[in-house]
Amino acid sequence: MKWYDLAQSIIAGDACTAEEAQQILNVPDDETLDLVCGAYQLRKYYFGMNMKLNLIINAKSGRCAENCGYCSQSIYADTSIKEYPLVSEEIIVNGAKQAYENQIGTYCIVMSGRKAAPREIRAVCSAVEKIKETMPTMKICACLGLINEEQAKALKKAGVDRFNHNLNTSASHYNQIATTHHYQDRVDTIEAVKKANISPCSGIICGMGETNEDIIDMAFALRKLDADSIPVNFLNPIPGTELENMHELTPNRCLKILALFRFMNPTKEIRIAGGREVNLRSSQNLGLYIANSIFIGDYLTTEGQSKSKDYQMIEDLGFAIEAKTVETKI
Repeated sequence: MKWYDLAQSIIAGDACTAEEAQQILNVPDDETLDLVCGAYQLRKYYFGMNMKLNLIINAKSGRCAENCGYCSQSIYADTSIKEYPLVSEEIIVNGAKQAYENQIGTYCIVMSGRKAAPREIRAVCSAVEKIKETMPTMKICACLGLINEEQAKALKKAGVDRFNHNLNTSASHYNQIATTHHYQDRVDTIEAVKKANISPCSGIICGMGETNEDIIDMAFALRKLDADSIPVNFLNPIPGTELENMHELTPNRCLKILALFRFMNPTKEIRIAGGREVNLRSSQNLGLYIANSIFIGDYLTTEGQSKSKDYQMIEDLGFAIEAKTVETKI
């Protein structure tokens, strides 16, 4: 397969097929760079040299009743993470100010738990309104668990630009990862977000025992959902979680997965998310030739690479941090 030719055919209007997706994931390691170069043609065509930056605030931590096997915030996990209720409005707003000062385009307000209580929805809405008053170009992404269309409309009215709810894995593999809720619950949440005219953000976690077919199913599912932003997480196995001993990924495997999602969803924001540092390692820079978005700083309960190293990596590769005034597609 000539990956440059595949990229050009996709630019011309063709779609990546299931057969081509299999070929991408089965590329020999010594041909990974050729695949990256092909994916870069799509990244450059649709996004140029722009890099989108995102920052997470873990606004409510721990004590989640869901049994997701990867998550350190689950009550089923034996971890020593910090647990606290929803932080104050002041803390959320101040976090947005710090993000703005650090050239972060999207500020992500994340809460643990199955779904937010009505008072928590109101509190987040109030904080978002305050942020938008002084930083109208700051994009706000909320990640509050399962929500319905009415709650999504309230968030939209307050100024939330984007809502994240990851599929995480394929429908057929889902019961191996979580059983206290269902795959369809996640799909329904994304559909509710879209009906409220909020930009849908939904992604995956790889390295959880899934097959190539599962990964391809996820790529097709996100294409069907028309998610504007697709965070690609790589499992960071946390001691005390069900998946603590799962170590399946290599840097080349991660690059092939990123390339698959670029070829399958060429016009979408592909973000290298959690687990970037521990799984891509010294190949992080190659990942940026495929993805056009990364998280800066720490994740929910794990540390990220230092901000200075991320900014230096972006500069060294010749990418430009996307201006905060560029509007998110709704």
